[in-house]
Amino acid sequence: MLARKSIIPEEFSLPGLASRIPRKPVFRDRVNKARFIAKSGSCNLAHKNIREQGRFLQDVFTTLVDLKWRFTLVIFTMTFLCSWLLFAMCWWLVAFAHGDLEPNRTSGIEQCVTNVKSFTSAFLFSIEVQVTIGFGHRMITEQCPTAIAVLIFQNIAGLIINAIMLGCIFMKTAQSHRRAETLIFSRNAVIAVRNNRLCFMTRVGDLRKSMIIGAAVRLQVVRKTTTPEGEVIPIHQIDVQTESAAASNSIFLLAPLIICHTIDKESPLYDLSAMELQCSDLEVIVILEGVVETTGITTQARTSYVSEEIQWGHRFVPIVTEEDGVYSVDYSKFGNTVKVATPRCSARELDEKPSILIQTLQKSELSHQNSLRKRNSMRRNNAMRNSGGSSGTMRRNNSALTVPKVQFLTPEAASQNMAVT
Repeated sequence: MLARKSIIPEEFSLPGLASRIPRKPVFRDRVNKARFIAKSGSCNLAHKNIREQGRFLQDVFTTLVDLKWRFTLVIFTMTFLCSWLLFAMCWWLVAFAHGDLEPNRTSGIEQCVTNVKSFTSAFLFSIEVQVTIGFGHRMITEQCPTAIAVLIFQNIAGLIINAIMLGCIFMKTAQSHRRAETLIFSRNAVIAVRNNRLCFMTRVGDLRKSMIIGAAVRLQVVRKTTTPEGEVIPIHQIDVQTESAAASNSIFLLAPLIICHTIDKESPLYDLSAMELQCSDLEVIVILEGVVETTGITTQARTSYVSEEIQWGHRFVPIVTEEDGVYSVDYSKFGNTVKVATPRCSARELDEKPSILIQTLQKSELSHQNSLRKRNSMRRNNAMRNSGGSSGTMRRNNSALTVPKVQFLTPEAASQNMAVT
């Protein structure tokens, strides 16, 4: 039996109407992804299963500098103690070989080292030799050439140990990342329209008066990508050009600056709209490099911005003002932003349809004018209410004080009034 046809055409039925309704694109929830660079600049990377551990011992100085302070101090102390004990054993053996430790030795034979009668006295003499405190009650004599050779070797070894350990401590205290603690970045990055183009912007600043010479800023986008061959690259780093690309990204970091990246066809953000940005797993890394003016050491400061930390349609507020002939910077507003008119579409759609930007700017201008009109009308109404209230009270007071007027009528007017009544 054939199915009965409906009286309503199929194109006007409920499934047909639902199929013709334009659907909004559905985006999956963003998967929580670990940061590659932390906000403080530290790298979120763990090295595991390193088989060739001996490579670290080939560069002992760098290994000592990279260690934590507690391990460095322990190695510093143990190095000196071990060297003192080692050469104390040498002095004790010299004295033992010469017979200086025998209790019944003849008094006519001079000792190699005077007043070294035990291992404790040999240890004290070893400390005096290595740290150059000076020879007092215990000192070397001319009787033993072996003792003179041990004295020379201990002085050379002491100088080498002092140079390595003091150099290690100095390098740890003057490390480049210490200077980077005063190089700050804004908490959030913004995307807004600048010069009729969508731009990614962030703010950097230096808290010290000593400048960073030859400061350069680099941007990188880190994301997980898959090649056409099916190869998965978990950390794909893409370089991003800034406005000062023609000048090798060099900036004059005298006051806080806004680093701007124009989202063009070569940008990895070219196809991302405001909604797609919130669902993406990209991470924008900002790297600031330069030479410290006071020490001449190259320093580097880093930070990163994930999709939740990129504000679409915002702009940084100005923080540099001129006061009494001096430019002052208000760091309390360093990361403050304000909302501005920005299309929610991607840069590609904005290039294909430039009218979107014009319509957005016109809507923002109309809304701004309407808000100004409402504000002016509210102020006018409040002023009228205030003036009306004061005039009303004055009128009431005047009416209470006025005397009723007496009207004099002629006989003809009186007769007319009587007739009317």
